[in-house]
Amino acid sequence: MSIKLRELIRSIRACKTAAEERAVVARECALIRTAFKDDDTQFRHRNIAKLLFIHMMGYPTHFGHIECLKLIASNKFPEKRVGYLGLTQLLDENTEVIMLVTNSIKNDMGHNNQYVNGLALCALGNIASSEMCRDLAREVEMMMNSTNPYIRKKAALCAMRVVRKVEEIEDKFNGRVAPLLEDRNHGVLISGCCLLTTLLEMNPDYVRDFRRHIPLLVRALKNMVQSGYGSAAEYDIAGITDPFLQARLLRLLGLLGAGSVDASDEMSDILAQVATNTEGAKNTGNAILYECVLAIMSIEAESSLRVLAINILGRFLLSRDNNIRYVALSTLQRVVNVDVKAVQRHRTTIIECLKDSDISIRKRTLDVAYALINEENIKGMIKELLNCLLVAETDFKEDLCSKICMAVERYSPDRRWQLDTLIKVMCLGGNFVKEAQREHFCQVVASTPELHSYTVIKLYFNMKDSLSQEALVHVGVWCLGEFGDHLVSGRAVGPNKEPIRVAPSDILDLLQDVVRKPPNPDKAYAIHSLVAAALIKLVTRCPSEIERIRKALRRFECSLSVDLQQRSCEFLELLESEWSASRAGILDRMPVSERSISGADAVGDSSIDEVHPSARGRVGGGGGGGGPTDP
Repeated sequence: MSIKLRELIRSIRACKTAAEERAVVARECALIRTAFKDDDTQFRHRNIAKLLFIHMMGYPTHFGHIECLKLIASNKFPEKRVGYLGLTQLLDENTEVIMLVTNSIKNDMGHNNQYVNGLALCALGNIASSEMCRDLAREVEMMMNSTNPYIRKKAALCAMRVVRKVEEIEDKFNGRVAPLLEDRNHGVLISGCCLLTTLLEMNPDYVRDFRRHIPLLVRALKNMVQSGYGSAAEYDIAGITDPFLQARLLRLLGLLGAGSVDASDEMSDILAQVATNTEGAKNTGNAILYECVLAIMSIEAESSLRVLAINILGRFLLSRDNNIRYVALSTLQRVVNVDVKAVQRHRTTIIECLKDSDISIRKRTLDVAYALINEENIKGMIKELLNCLLVAETDFKEDLCSKICMAVERYSPDRRWQLDTLIKVMCLGGNFVKEAQREHFCQVVASTPELHSYTVIKLYFNMKDSLSQEALVHVGVWCLGEFGDHLVSGRAVGPNKEPIRVAPSDILDLLQDVVRKPPNPDKAYAIHSLVAAALIKLVTRCPSEIERIRKALRRFECSLSVDLQQRSCEFLELLESEWSASRAGILDRMPVSERSISGADAVGDSSIDEVHPSARGRVGGGGGGGGPTDP
C-alpha cells in the first residue's frame, strides 16, 4: 500500500539530491499505478491528492486522468471534491478525456447540495472546452436564476467562460445581468460586474444597451464610498470598504462611459468623490485610485476631472515604491494623448525618474518623456535627455539615443539645431546610434548646402578629440570625403571674420588614425571601406596629396575583405592618367536623394559663432584649422 500524502511530502523534502527526489517520485508513481490497476477505491482520493503534489513538482501525471473522472462520479462529497480538484489541475480544455466528464458535471449542476453545484460550476468555469460550454450553457443560465446567492455568483462566473468560448450564445446572458447588479449580496454583485465587463469587452456594441444601468452602479459605488453597507466590515481592507468591488465598479463605469457625454456626466460626481476621498497611504487605496484614474481617462470627462486624475498619477511618481511609480508611468504613457497639457505639468517629476536606479523605471520614463516632446518644448526636453545620456549606463544608452534621434528628426526647429544635436548624441553615445539614423544624418547634411562647411568643420574637430564613437567616425569620414574641400579652401569664416583653413595633410593624418584605431575592431572592414571611399573623393578636393592617397589605398589591396580589395583596386585604377579627364565628374558629390527628408525645412544660422578649443590660435593660418564647438 502506498504512503499517505504527508509522508510523501516529508520523504521528498528529506531528499538531498535531485536523483534521490526522482527515485522517491518514481517509486510512489509505480505504487499509485498499481493501485489504479487494481481498482483500489478505498485510497483513490488519497492517490489523486498525491498526484496533485507530484504534478506541482513538474512530474508527469497523465495516468491519473481517468481516476479523477471516477472520483467525480462518486456519491461521497470528499471524494467528489478531490476529483474536481484533480480535474481542474491535472487536465485542461485540450485534454482528450475532458469530454467524458460532461455528463457528470451536468448531473452535479442539478444536485440538491449547493456545494456540489459549486464544484461543478467551478470546474466548468475553469477548464470547459467550447463544446462543453455549448452543451451546458442552458444549465448555467438556469442556475443564474437560483434563489441561493452562492449558486448565483458561481453561475455568473461560469457564464464568463461560456461567453468567451461560444460567441454565438452570449446574448442569452444579457437579460440575466440586471438582477445580478441589483443584488445586495457582495459576491453576486461583483460576479455580475465581472460578467458584464466580459460581455462589453467581447462585444462593444452592447455598451449602448447597458448604459441604462449606470445609475444603479453609481448608487452602489456611492454607498460604499460614503456609508458602506450591511456587511461592510466583513470586506474592509486597510480602512477601504470592499476595494475589490470598488475596483470592478470603476472599471465597468469606464467601459460604459466611453464615447458618451451624457453617460460620463452621470458618473463624474462619484468619480470625483472616489478620487478625492480615497486615502492613498496604502496599496489598497492606491489600487482604487489607479482604477479611478483609468475610468476618468476612458470617459468623456471634463478637463478639471482629467487634471485631478493626472495629479493622482503625479503623486504616484513621488512614491518610494517602485511598483507604484512603474504603474504611474505606464498609465501616463497610455493617457498622455488624452490631455497632454495636464501631463506636461509633471514634466520635471517625470524627468527625475530617468535618474532612477531601476532600469525598468528608466525605460518606462523614457517612453513617457518621448511622448511629451513637441515643437514647443523640444529644446528643453532634448537638453534633459542629453544630460541623462552623459551619465547613462551602457544597457540604457541604445534606447536613449534612439528616442533622442527620433524626436529630433520629428520636431527639430531648424536644420542647424538638428545637426548640432545629432552630433552631440554621436559624441556621447555614438556606439549606440543605429545605421538608419546615421544614414538619415548624412541625407540631411547632403540636402542642406548652406551647412556643408559648418558640419564638416564641426565633425572634423570632434573626431580629432575622440575616435571612440562609431557613429561619429562613420558620418565624419563620409563628410570629410564629400565636403573636404570646405576644410582646405578657407571658405568657412570664424567668429572674428577670419577664414578657417585645415591643411590637407591634417585631414589625411586623421583618416590614417581612423584606420589605425577603429572605434569597433570587429567592424574594422566597414570603417576601412568608408575611409577608402573618402580617400578617393579627396583626390579632387586635395590634389596636392594624391601620392599619399595612392599609398594609403595600396595598403587595402592586401585586406582580408574581398570587397575592400576590389574597391581599393578600382580606386587605384581611377588614379591612372587615362582617367584624368573624367575623374572630376566621377568623384563629384553624391546627388541628393529625391526622397523627402523629415524634420524642419528651415536651415537656421549657418555662421560659425564659436571656435573649437583645439583650433584656437590657428584660425586664419595657412595650415591651421578651426571649427564650432559642441552644442
